[in-house]
Amino acid sequence: MSRHAIVKATLGPILRLMFRPRVEGAENVPGTGPVILAGNHLTFIDSMIMPICLERQVFFIGKDEYVTGKGFKGRLMAWFFTSVGMIPVDRDGGRGGVAALMTGRRVLEEGKIFSIYPEGTRSPDGRLYRGRTGVARLTLMTGAPVVPFAVIGTDKAQPTGAGFPRPVQVTVRFGEPLEFSRYEGMDRDRYVLRAVTDSVMAEVMRLSGQEYVDMYATKAKEAA
Repeated sequence: MSRHAIVKATLGPILRLMFRPRVEGAENVPGTGPVILAGNHLTFIDSMIMPICLERQVFFIGKDEYVTGKGFKGRLMAWFFTSVGMIPVDRDGGRGGVAALMTGRRVLEEGKIFSIYPEGTRSPDGRLYRGRTGVARLTLMTGAPVVPFAVIGTDKAQPTGAGFPRPVQVTVRFGEPLEFSRYEGMDRDRYVLRAVTDSVMAEVMRLSGQEYVDMYATKAKEAA
């Protein structure tokens, strides 16, 4: 049994008991081949709840500090995060964005599922913010379809600044796959990248029901 299967078999029932996730549209996620999952980001536990709603393993980028801790606790955290599909990347460096993009491309070229939060960070206030164009670059470079998704209710389970999450039912909603083959070879055109990204975010907004803010979440946090 793989490490991922072990963690899913042990942690999955606990998460289902705590959050009783209502899953909608899981059949929209292709059973084989590369897939980009692009969704909203409310809390840390989004990356734990959404993957247990799918049969296939989901890979995603995480801070390398999650796997570089010392001692037994550090080794345990590293084992856990890598087992659930997290790929550690130094996102604070000057080339962090490039490293994340290339990692996503490698995962997709291996025919796997790669999950991305186009907002680039957690929403500071529960609203949906402008998407960054990494999701557009990935789909245009690899040809992988984009399946938009929305996680609803995790901000009530783990409000900003809260520690351990409390039991609250959440909803995970997957939309129909989006494909952008008409823009093949245009992954360096910034207008195309913006148009593709905005199309994805429009679907995420429809699925989540969030109010949309046409600015980057990082800018909103800096201004707060």
